[in-house]
Amino acid sequence: MSTRPNETAPEHEPDPAAAASPDTDPAAEDRVNPMWGGHFSVGPAEAMARINASIDVDRRLYAQDIAASKAHCAMLVAQGIVSAQDGEAIAQGLDTISREIESGKFTFKAALEDIHMNVEARLAELIGEAAGRLHTARSRNDQVATDFRLWVRQAIDGLDRQLRALQAALIDQAEAHAATVMPGYTHLQAAQPVTFGHHLLAYVEMLGRDRGRFADARTRLNECPLGAAALAGTSFPIDREATAAALGFDRPTANSIDSVSDRDFALEFLAAGAVLAIHLSRLAEELVIWCSQGFGFIALSDAFTTGSSIMPQKRNPDAAELVRGKAGRVIGALTGLLTVMKGLPLAYGKDMQEDKEPVFDAYDTLSLSLAASIGMIRDMRPDPAALEAATKAGFLTATDLADWLVRALGLPFREAHHITGAIVRRAEARACALAEVPLSEMQAVEPCITEEVFEVLSVARSVASRTSFGGTAPTLVRAAVAAARERFL
Repeated sequence: MSTRPNETAPEHEPDPAAAASPDTDPAAEDRVNPMWGGHFSVGPAEAMARINASIDVDRRLYAQDIAASKAHCAMLVAQGIVSAQDGEAIAQGLDTISREIESGKFTFKAALEDIHMNVEARLAELIGEAAGRLHTARSRNDQVATDFRLWVRQAIDGLDRQLRALQAALIDQAEAHAATVMPGYTHLQAAQPVTFGHHLLAYVEMLGRDRGRFADARTRLNECPLGAAALAGTSFPIDREATAAALGFDRPTANSIDSVSDRDFALEFLAAGAVLAIHLSRLAEELVIWCSQGFGFIALSDAFTTGSSIMPQKRNPDAAELVRGKAGRVIGALTGLLTVMKGLPLAYGKDMQEDKEPVFDAYDTLSLSLAASIGMIRDMRPDPAALEAATKAGFLTATDLADWLVRALGLPFREAHHITGAIVRRAEARACALAEVPLSEMQAVEPCITEEVFEVLSVARSVASRTSFGGTAPTLVRAAVAAARERFL
C-alpha cells in the first residue's frame, strides 16, 4: 500500500505474515493462554489474539464479576464443595483485586482475553492453588451472563434516578407556567392555544412510560444464570437458589441452555433506551426551535449554549442539538445487537462477545443526554410575553368558533366546520384575528351568529374552557402537576 507524501500507514495495519499462521509467528508461544492452554501448544496468531480479546470493553464488569465470584465461592463452601479455608482465601483475594482495580494498580492483560480470566489469573498470583477451585461448577458462559445482568440491572436503576430528576425539572417548570398561554401545534402549524405547563407535562408522561419500560425489563432480567455452567448445568451439588438470593435476583433461570444463550435482557434494555433517546431528541428539538429568533419562546444561559468562532453575536443551543444527534447512537446500538443475535443457534457463540460494547455505549450516551436535558430544563427561562404574542397568529380559536356554532345554534359539527372555514377566509382577507372580524361579516356567512360568539374567541377563554380530563385549562394543569408529583416523584 502506498501513501501520499507526509502520510503514514495506519498504526494497526494488519501484518499479513502475523495474520496468516501462528507457525510463522515467533511470538505465538508467548500468547498461549494459561487458562485453557493445556490443549494448545502454540498461541493464536496476532490478529486472532486481537479480535478475540474483550478486556478493553468488559473490564467494566469487574465489580459485578467479583461480586458473583464471591457469591459462587460462598455457595461452594456451604455445599462442602470447597473447604472453608480455601473459601476464605478466595474471598480475601477477590477483595484485594477489587481494591487494586479501584485504585488503578491492577494490570489488565490482553493475553488473558477478558475480565473473568484477568481476575482469576491475578487471584492465582495472590493465593496460589486455591484460586483454581473458584471455577468449580461454573463456566465463563454463565459467569458473563450473570455479570452482564447485574450490570444492566444497575444501569437501569441509574437511568431511572435520572429520569425521575428530569421529570421533576419539567414538573417544576410546568407548575410555574400552568397558566402561560402558547400556541399548540400540529404539523408544526399553529393549531389551538394551550398552556406552556400543559405542553411540558406531555414530556413527563412520555418519560413515565420510559421508566415503566425499563422497570419491566428489569423485572424480566432479574433471574440468575449462575450455575448453568457451559450450557448443560453441572454434576456438583450446587445451590442455585442461594447464589441467586445472594446477588439480589428473584430466582435462578429455569433452563441451562437458555441461561447462557439469552441476551433478551440486553436487547430490551437497548429497545427501552432507543425509545427514551427518541423522546429526549424530541424535547431537544423543541428547545432548539424555541430558542430560535423565529420563536423566541425561551432562553438558555451560557451554561448550555456555545458561541461561534466567526460570528460573535451567535448563541447556539449545542447541548440540545447534541442530545438530538446522540439518539442515533442508541438506535444504532439496538440495531447492531439485533443483527448479532438474529442468526445464532443455541447455546453460546463467540458472536455474543459483541453484546457489551453497544450496551455500554448506549448507557453512557443516555446518561449524558439525560444529564444535559435535566440541566437545560432547569436552566431555561420561558418568555411569557413571547409565548402569548405567538397565539395572535394562526386563528387558534377557530375550533372554539366551530364548537360555539354547535352549542349555540345546534348545527352539526361538519356544517359548523364549513362555516368557520369561510369566516377564517374572511379574516385572512382582512388581515385580522377572528375576534376582530365584524359581526356583520360573520352574519354574512351564517345569519344566526350573535355577539355572544366573541366571548369564546379570546385565547384566555379558549384555554380556560378546555376542562375535559387531561385538558389544558390552567386549573387542570395545576391538578395534573400535583398528580404527577404523586405518581412519579
